[in-house]
Amino acid sequence: MSIASQRTQKRWGDRRRSRLFVRGLHLDIPLVVSLLILSLVGLAILYSASGQDMDMVQRQIIRLGVAFTVMFVVAQIPAHHIEKWAPWVFAAGMALLLAVIFFGETGKGAQRWLDLGLFKFQPSEIMKIAVPIMVAWYLAEHPLPPSPRNLLVASLIIVAPVALIVVQPDLGTSLLIAGSGVFVLLLSGIPWRLVFRFLLLVAASAPLLWYGLHDYQRARVLTFLNPEDDPLGAGYHIIQSKIAIGSGGLYGKGWLNGSQSQLEFLPERSTDFIFAAFGEEFGLFGILLLLALYLFIVARGLYIASQAQDTFTRLLAGSLILTFFVYFFVNISMVTGLLPVVGLPLPLISYGGTSMVTIMAAFGILMSIHTHRKLLST
Repeated sequence: MSIASQRTQKRWGDRRRSRLFVRGLHLDIPLVVSLLILSLVGLAILYSASGQDMDMVQRQIIRLGVAFTVMFVVAQIPAHHIEKWAPWVFAAGMALLLAVIFFGETGKGAQRWLDLGLFKFQPSEIMKIAVPIMVAWYLAEHPLPPSPRNLLVASLIIVAPVALIVVQPDLGTSLLIAGSGVFVLLLSGIPWRLVFRFLLLVAASAPLLWYGLHDYQRARVLTFLNPEDDPLGAGYHIIQSKIAIGSGGLYGKGWLNGSQSQLEFLPERSTDFIFAAFGEEFGLFGILLLLALYLFIVARGLYIASQAQDTFTRLLAGSLILTFFVYFFVNISMVTGLLPVVGLPLPLISYGGTSMVTIMAAFGILMSIHTHRKLLST
């Protein structure tokens, strides 16, 4: 055998061992790399938006470390174990939501947190994963598309936790959780005529839904329709956000040079409105690159869902990645004035911890579905 052939065989052997090592970690490299890039972009814009506050950046790094650790741990759990634990995870989440009603901590006019001594957390975050897992588990046990009876039971699984979260009140999270369950229903193949009938029912009940909203929720809708009515009050956030994004132009003002954020005209610039700070500093081209990165992550997640080996994993993977899409779509839409303002952060960009851990746990499930599928097929 020639020396060139030996070198070629060695290279192929090294590549094979490298692939086997990565496969043993149960990580999907395209997803991990894109999530790391997104996190680094988030740290850079957070440093600028926070007024170069290194303490805030360091706290965000710690939270990212926890979130990626959770992702790695969850990725090691085979999907069939997740399916087996679905009823127990859902039951535990419901019990915690009930505990919030009786023992929850109140902050900013809402009773959403449980105090465990060392830290506080929102049980509603658990339901962002527990609801799609439970609905996928139930539908996977029955023929698809679901019968009217099975569709009703699946709908009740969604409505029960959503109702408990609405009374906290937390309309944004309740809508997101409802969406995660509805995505499972849509992916299960329900007829489109039922979807259109449901949309017509929602439209017909809009007046009742309007009077069921809290005063601050109705104010947000009115502000969305005409923020100029109260430019220094309720409309201030969205007006300043539009000014920041528009002033960025095509190329932006440059990192650390955003006047709206640096001079503190832009409220919530490190959390809900951090996209406006990003748009001001990096302009239209920077926004397009950020959207391309988000859409690549969504496309990779949909690919993983399409390659899943059974009904449960296909439904669950599709729902999780579509829920991630809703996360950044709603945040960007509200910051640009296309939707009313709701309390949803920009994934892996906004400052915060609880929602980040939930998002990365969802990506851990996606990686588990994909990598364990590969192991089963070899």
